[in-house]
Amino acid sequence: METEIAPIPSIKVQDFDNQELNLMDKYAGKPLLIIIYNNQCLGCTGRAIPLAYEYQQEYDNLQVIGIHSIFNKLPVTEEDIKSIFTSGELPFPIYLDQDHKVYDQFNAEGTPQWLLITADGKLYRSIFGSQLGAQNRLMYALDALCNEA
Repeated sequence: METEIAPIPSIKVQDFDNQELNLMDKYAGKPLLIIIYNNQCLGCTGRAIPLAYEYQQEYDNLQVIGIHSIFNKLPVTEEDIKSIFTSGELPFPIYLDQDHKVYDQFNAEGTPQWLLITADGKLYRSIFGSQLGAQNRLMYALDALCNEA
């Protein structure tokens, strides 16, 4: 007998003005691909972020969101986040995870951690990594998520 998965009540992050918001309210009704990452992670900036951007372009009904987890007390600014992008602009919405609370909420194995969330707010898959195996798992999970949405 399958257990019913309850919707995620909240994913609380901060915007660049340090305003707290709940991603589950802001992006309700849309399938989400959330990448929990850190600018200091080379796998994140070199492989995962470009892959997330590709998926944002490929899937019209998917909202990609970046969450930069902060593991120390140093402040992170919008300029810090934008510094990894050659265009100097954000390719999709990115929020801050002060004190890595979202990272902990989803028991992330490291960065990048991918969260696929259904349009009705349920966690569909959680996938760690940016290597080829993780990319393949992510691709198959996204195809299934977006084609049933």
